[in-house]
Amino acid sequence: MSDVSPRKATLTVHVIPRARETAVVGRHGDAIKIRVTAAPADGAANAELLRFIADRLRVPRSAVTIVRGATGRRKTIVVDGLTATAAQRALLAEPA
Repeated sequence: MSDVSPRKATLTVHVIPRARETAVVGRHGDAIKIRVTAAPADGAANAELLRFIADRLRVPRSAVTIVRGATGRRKTIVVDGLTATAAQRALLAEPA
């Protein structure tokens, strides 16, 4: 997890589809492990993941992009408007 620029965060996530609830559940190696309720069909799990990250980080959905791994469980996500440190802290913190 490193900063591309001061206002662009690059995050590695490990996604588990078809969960009971969408939530961050900790770490998976160097990645943030996130469970999503959607199935990995027709991009539903990716859409749910991006919506969840945008909501959790309080950024517009358009600020969150999958740049690598769209068809796999391990994905690289870029978030405009935050540093990697701030994004990681917000995702791993307990929701309010």
